[in-house]
Amino acid sequence: MELNWSTFLLEIINFLVLVWILKRFLYQPVLDVIARRRAGIEKTLAEARTLHADAEQLQKQYEGRLADWEQERQQAREDLARELDADRARKMTELQTSLEQVREKSRVMDERRQADAMHRIEEAALVQAARFAARLLQQASGPETEARLVALVITGLEQLPAERIAGLHKSYGKTPAVLEVVSAFPLADDTRKKLARTLAKIVDAKLPLQFGEDRALVAGVRITVGAWVLGANIQDELKGFMELARHE
Repeated sequence: MELNWSTFLLEIINFLVLVWILKRFLYQPVLDVIARRRAGIEKTLAEARTLHADAEQLQKQYEGRLADWEQERQQAREDLARELDADRARKMTELQTSLEQVREKSRVMDERRQADAMHRIEEAALVQAARFAARLLQQASGPETEARLVALVITGLEQLPAERIAGLHKSYGKTPAVLEVVSAFPLADDTRKKLARTLAKIVDAKLPLQFGEDRALVAGVRITVGAWVLGANIQDELKGFMELARHE
């Protein structure tokens, strides 16, 4: 078998043409497709890496936000606990103050009730003492006691200063119709005359003098000149004593 160089050359040319055609119309497009796919894959991988990085960042942010939220929740619980403690303490203080006020009011009311009860007891004791003294003085008093009281009245009237006499005239204002002297027992004539002379120096000498008797006075006299009354008797003294004791 002889080698045909022309045929061999044509075969080589055909092969080269085939290689060029393959490279031109088949291999290059395949390479381009592979390159595009590789670029797409690289792009996808880059996007995936970006998404992964973003996901990791979001995860870190989420975890940080969870930690912050947990800290905020813990802080909120602590703040709420402090507010509750403060409110509880305030209410306890208000309750304590209210209880103190109630106890103070109760104490004041108890003291007032005790004072009122003591006052009523004292008044009852004063009334009983006055009644006892009145009964005792009624039994022990007589004309002699009254005579001594009248003598004291006369001495006191004789020693009245001029300004007191002037004040006496002003106190009864309009001149009364009568000068009244009431005694528990009948007065002796000389006592009446001496008392009349003493009163004449103090009031109008022309004023009629009227004597009367009232055993309720126990002993002593009561002199009335208009609105002015001089009580020098046991009954008025007992009343004055009771009034003074009540006032004190």
